[in-house]
Formats: sequence, structure tokens, C-alpha cells
Amino acid sequence: MPKREEAFALLKAYNGDALVTHGLAVEGTMRYFATKAGEDEETWGIVGLLHDIDYEKFPELHCHKGAEILKEQGYSEVIIRAMMSHGWGICTDVEPHSQMEKTLYAVDELTGLITACALVRPSKSVMDLELSSVKKKFKTASFAAGASREVIQKGADMLGVSLDELIVDVIAAMRAIAPNLGLELKN
Repeated sequence: MPKREEAFALLKAYNGDALVTHGLAVEGTMRYFATKAGEDEETWGIVGLLHDIDYEKFPELHCHKGAEILKEQGYSEVIIRAMMSHGWGICTDVEPHSQMEKTLYAVDELTGLITACALVRPSKSVMDLELSSVKKKFKTASFAAGASREVIQKGADMLGVSLDELIVDVIAAMRAIAPNLGLELKN
């Protein structure tokens, strides 16, 4: 399997700053959940990092072009299938089955929503973001409208956790990597 540095270079070759930052957010969140589940942090992290590899350059072929790119680069079928599964019901018919796939499906949209919630705060930080703030914005469909509430809820259900528990865990995961995301508290 290619190393993390190679995966990061590949992500940057296909995407601009916004999607690179999103990839970092999902990577960090996936690593957090892998550790919590006693799973392979490196594999989960690379899946999170590369899940949107094709989105910026090939949005109409999302996930499908990504599978081609990852296959050409020597990534395993486990990683490719996980990447495909995050588009289940949207652009693929690959249903998430493994814990890693379900986690990616659940956290992808939620990291975007939490980022948006942090950026509208006076601090522009995830460090002082609370569950109640995210829940309030979750109920406002026009806020971060691209973050599908249906997918987020479906992901929580797949994982067998409450929406509140999922949000709290994703906030904690993003706090751990806040400086990499530009979401740390600034002096």
C-alpha cells in the first residue's frame, strides 16, 4: 500500500485547497474512529484522505474515476471499495458493509457541517464548538446545504449510535487536528 505521504501528494495533485482540507478533516476523523474501534489507523486514515480524490476534476464521475485512479496507484480493493461506498445511494450502488465503510459514510458530510459551524463562530474555531451549536445548525436546512442531513443520520443509524454521539466524536476528532484544518483558536 502506498504510504501516507504519497496519498497526500496524490490528493493535492487532483484537488485544490478546500478539498485537500476536507480530506485532512476526514482523514483525522477516520483515524480517531479507527483508534476508538481498535482498527488499523493507517488504512482508515488513507481512506478518509483519498475518499474525494476525483471530486474536483471529475465531479460527474465521482467515485468511479476515483476507483480508477486508486487502482492505477496500487491501492487495495479494501481501500477502493471503502472510497466507493461513501457515495452509496448518491453516485454508486456500493453499500457500506465494514465498520470502516460505515464510518466513512457517517463522517464525510458531518465533517463539512462541523467545519461550516466552526467558521461562522466569532473564534472561527472548532475548539469552542459545542454539540448544541451543531444541532441547531443541523436543523437549519439552508445552512451548509451541501451537507446532507439525511446521509449523516443514515450514517449514525448504520453505526448504531445516536446523532448526538456521532457529532460529539467528530468534534473531538477535529479538535485533535484543528491546526491542520485552520480551525484552532487564534490569539
